Amino acid sequence: MDFDYSEEQQQLKREARRFLDARCPTALVHQALTLGNGAVGKAMWSSVAELGWLGTVIPETHGGLGLGYVELCALAEELGRAMAPLPIASTVYLFSEALKLAGSAAQRATWLPRVASGDIIGCLATSEGPGEVGRRLPTAAFADGRLSGVKIPVVDAAVADVAVVLAAQSGLPGLYLVELAQDGVQVEAVQSLDDSRGLARLTLVNARAEPLGAAGAGHRLLEKLLDRAAVLIAFEQIGGADRCLEMARDYALQRHAFGRAIGSYQAIKHRLADMYVKNELARSNAYYAAWALATDSIELPVAAASARVAACDAYGFAAKESIQIHGGIGFTWEADPQLHYRRARHLGLVCGSPAAWSERLVAGLVRRQSA
Repeated sequence: MDFDYSEEQQQLKREARRFLDARCPTALVHQALTLGNGAVGKAMWSSVAELGWLGTVIPETHGGLGLGYVELCALAEELGRAMAPLPIASTVYLFSEALKLAGSAAQRATWLPRVASGDIIGCLATSEGPGEVGRRLPTAAFADGRLSGVKIPVVDAAVADVAVVLAAQSGLPGLYLVELAQDGVQVEAVQSLDDSRGLARLTLVNARAEPLGAAGAGHRLLEKLLDRAAVLIAFEQIGGADRCLEMARDYALQRHAFGRAIGSYQAIKHRLADMYVKNELARSNAYYAAWALATDSIELPVAAASARVAACDAYGFAAKESIQIHGGIGFTWEADPQLHYRRARHLGLVCGSPAAWSERLVAGLVRRQSA
């Protein structure tokens, strides 16, 4: 079975790389890191929408391209390679997928065309501080069409127009749609390691909201949503890890010490080889997860967890090793490796920690073995 991209998907990747190389150089990422809160990313939003990326897997009846998840994975890989400071993960992988997973026909007809056209930015608000989301009832509460509570951290909330919020109703968890441009909603930016993908505190006080999906199904829906998002984020991580390896290799070939390129020394060769092995392991897991996502396979929970764990490991390792190979300049503000380290740490916590996903992987394997 061939899990690699088709020729059409390879062409899509090449065009995406050409666009991002021209429109999203590392200088732009530096600028986004300085400005914070996704300010630069929002300026590029209309260009990305015109390319159709935001509607890749949205049906044509709702203004999207109606393509498959493998195509979206191909785009995610290039976005990760470029460290694009865009709220695509929040809007496309999370908000849009939540609507497709649990939204009513009316909700999908209202919001999906606006996602595809780039008219709105969405986000997912589940966390209420340290700890895994799926293990406790949220303190945020919904009653009589109003929602109150505090969510922190929320990725891209500072630039978002609408949020999917995890809250409790009568002691049962559920997902709810909340428009952020209303009285009773306060968004406060929170400093993070990677301010090119801003975090915020979202405070809701009797904010108007509407249920998304069945009452009491919040944790179950959230698990399914995170399985989908984990696959797509894994491809972003793989794109970033591959770029770290490329930068480290190129620097090792041009930097000389004691009359030789440092890439000729065994210690550097071993570091590069270890990066390559981890990247390829993550890629094989991600390809399998992409197949499971595209075919809606029952293997998706296990495949998504394995892809998530391997991708977090590969990107985190590649980012650190790239800094080490670059030596004294690797961690400086002007150098690019520190940008990937920031993004690797950020993506390593979006949708849950690697430790939590390791537990999900083990639990999934145990369930499969006992079935």
